[in-house]
Amino acid sequence: MTLINAVPQRQGAVGPRAAELPDGCLALAELAGHVLGRPVHHVRQTREVSEVDRGIASRAVLTGANRVAQLAALEAPGGPVLTIGGDCGVELVPVGVARFRYGPGLGVAWFDAHADLNTAATSPSGAFHGMVLRSLFGEGDPEFAADPALEPGRVALLGTRVFDPEERAAVSRGLAVTSLDALTGVEKLYVHVDLDVLDPAEFAGLNYPEPDGWTIARLVSELDALARYEVVGAGITECVGTSREVEVLEPVLAAVGRLLTATPRGGR
Repeated sequence: MTLINAVPQRQGAVGPRAAELPDGCLALAELAGHVLGRPVHHVRQTREVSEVDRGIASRAVLTGANRVAQLAALEAPGGPVLTIGGDCGVELVPVGVARFRYGPGLGVAWFDAHADLNTAATSPSGAFHGMVLRSLFGEGDPEFAADPALEPGRVALLGTRVFDPEERAAVSRGLAVTSLDALTGVEKLYVHVDLDVLDPAEFAGLNYPEPDGWTIARLVSELDALARYEVVGAGITECVGTSREVEVLEPVLAAVGRLLTATPRGGR
């Protein structure tokens, strides 16, 4: 039975619309509950921010009560979990918990305009949402570095079109690949969707929009193509849309719901 966790965190982002992330999360989570026919569990997150510490904005908040609440919400899920963010940093906990539960064969399909492979030393902004995937590989700030970590080569960057130099270097040394076909050794899959994989003309409620993104139909098609995997969890993040704006995302939520409840068709 799929559990929907709404995690209205905003401290992992520092852009001009970051303060809108909690309300965007709640609007999207309400729609997800309607589309998937499941109740939504609201994970309490403070909206307070804290100073930049060791190169990470709001580091104290991110490692404090917000994280404790997220971990508590995943103690006994009883089935696949859909996490609705909030900024991309909300994925640190559910992906980390999935890696702990399912072992080194966990793979991740990372639908995102950005690679999120910076560290505090290389981030141009200090925003943790641009470091979260690097942290899941066990690198960067030790307070965020996952242990156990994702295995190199078991994360596919999909729809990614913005790379900082250090992120390109991380891909070049094999941390992540840039197509599903290049994934190796994946036994179970987590699906991450940052809505900025979409083109801003398709969906206006984006926290960090980038041009030349996908259509909603393209994203749904790419999600449906993951049906050959056993999908054990998913996250949808970075929404600043209103209740009316998010309605166009119904097909995306339905596609994610299909993955979380389907029997894998086999073949990798």
